Amino acid sequence: MGSKADLERLAVSGLDQLRELHRPWIDEVKIRCPKCGSIASRVTEVGDCWLDAGIVPFSTLDYLTNREYWETWFPADLVLEMREQIRLWFYSMLFMSVALVGKAPYQRVFVYEKVYDEFGRPMHKSAGNAISFSDAVEKMGADVMRWIYCASNPEANLNFGFNLADETRRKLLTLWNVYSFFVTYANIDGFDPKAATVPVADRSPLDRWILSRLQEVTEAVNRCIAGTNPADATRRLEGFFDDLSNWYLRRSRRRFWKSEADTDKAAAYQTLHETLVQLTKLLAPIVPFLSEELYQNLVRSADSSAPISVHLCSYPQPDEKLIDEQLLRDTQLLRDVVELGRAARNKAALKVRQPLSEVLVKLPEPSERTALERLAGQIQDELNVKAVNFVDDLGDLVSYSVKGKPQLLGPRYQRELPSVMSALKNANAVVVAHEVEAGRPVMLDGFTLTPEEVEVTVSDRPGLSVSTENGLAVAVTTDLTPSLAQEGMARELVHRIQTMRKAADFNIEDRITTYYEASDPVVVEMIDRFAPYIKQETLSRDICPGAGPDSGYREPVNLDGHRFTLAVSR
Repeated sequence: MGSKADLERLAVSGLDQLRELHRPWIDEVKIRCPKCGSIASRVTEVGDCWLDAGIVPFSTLDYLTNREYWETWFPADLVLEMREQIRLWFYSMLFMSVALVGKAPYQRVFVYEKVYDEFGRPMHKSAGNAISFSDAVEKMGADVMRWIYCASNPEANLNFGFNLADETRRKLLTLWNVYSFFVTYANIDGFDPKAATVPVADRSPLDRWILSRLQEVTEAVNRCIAGTNPADATRRLEGFFDDLSNWYLRRSRRRFWKSEADTDKAAAYQTLHETLVQLTKLLAPIVPFLSEELYQNLVRSADSSAPISVHLCSYPQPDEKLIDEQLLRDTQLLRDVVELGRAARNKAALKVRQPLSEVLVKLPEPSERTALERLAGQIQDELNVKAVNFVDDLGDLVSYSVKGKPQLLGPRYQRELPSVMSALKNANAVVVAHEVEAGRPVMLDGFTLTPEEVEVTVSDRPGLSVSTENGLAVAVTTDLTPSLAQEGMARELVHRIQTMRKAADFNIEDRITTYYEASDPVVVEMIDRFAPYIKQETLSRDICPGAGPDSGYREPVNLDGHRFTLAVSR
């Protein structure tokens, strides 16, 4: 029977009981054979549809007609489907293959859990929360969907929805923004990737660090893919996006911006280009469309002899010679210090653009000091401080106070409780705090207190804001001199002019003149003092008092209560 219409045309009984085209109702339908006229019933022994799926390794690869061809593809490297296929597709394939040739039809199996909506509910059309594939591709993009699936933990249900897609898109935009930055400045400076390269050994530590990190990630992603672990592969790549954007590129911007075309600038371009090309190839199996877009512009546009597609390139392998373990450790320590320094600034509500006089660092290991002293200039740049100094004792940054917990000590010491509390009050708070933090008992005047019975309070010393983690402590000074406050205002002014450049739709490379109308002597003094810095940072040929030409872009400005008017003109 090819259709329900065929059944109705030939049926002689049972149609009135046919609620669905399934057993038991279908068994009641009898038909008259169109050839012999006899009454026929349905064949009761019908194979499950999974038998069709199970024979796929043989039925689709010419097993019966071209055995040599079939052998080049059998067994499959990998099959993947959700957990329920263990008893369905995976099982039926295994059963038939063992029956036919005595071995499994696949080498590896990847199993994952169910897909729910973004609130963790099963998707159903009746509930209105089902997302069709076409809608998802249209609104999210295929690469965003692929990243979501690859990044998910296969042991847990995947909550799928458009909000999750927005989060994923932001991660991929981090990479796209790095690529866009490179393309913009490479075009301005006429960078040619086929030009003579600067040897890696002659490049800056920052260049050598990102290339070293790239090899680390390449090795890790290869290992993850070989182990059928796409979730860890995407996690490693996401981490590298952050390293590339928020550390390497941010710290290298001035190298691309400067006008002189020296060796350092060439090294920066080459390093960023090499990194983006290798990263593009690493990403190709996960986000094939984005990687192809990047590859065509980064590689094929400059080298017509290169493979015509990123998907025809060999998969990247790590270059062990480029991995510098000591540089990686030193840079990680540097970044840890910077992260804690920013946390200390945030705690004190000190804007990043406001210069501070000093940062103080307490290291877990004194041996780490040499590396950080060598990198002190980068700490100054990142934390916007004038000096980096080190302390040997956390007590130089924070003060301790200790007291007993009466609710715990009272039942144990009863009448002796006042004596215990007095002993704690007169004890060396730093020594007691260290014992408590180490989880050791505290012995005072014949009393032995457990760490749980002592309350330790840690306070930043006056004039400092401190942040600590895993034995590392970083403190920034919070007192601002008039000179520092004025420099902070100049940095805010630079930021405001840069924003105005964008609002005026100026090109990145456009030179401008900046004008200001200010009667406030604080503003005038600040601009006079920092005019060279302001001009350099904003590509201003000059900064002049006055309203400027009518064709300029103008905005009112309020910097820490100081009001004036700014104008910029191309």
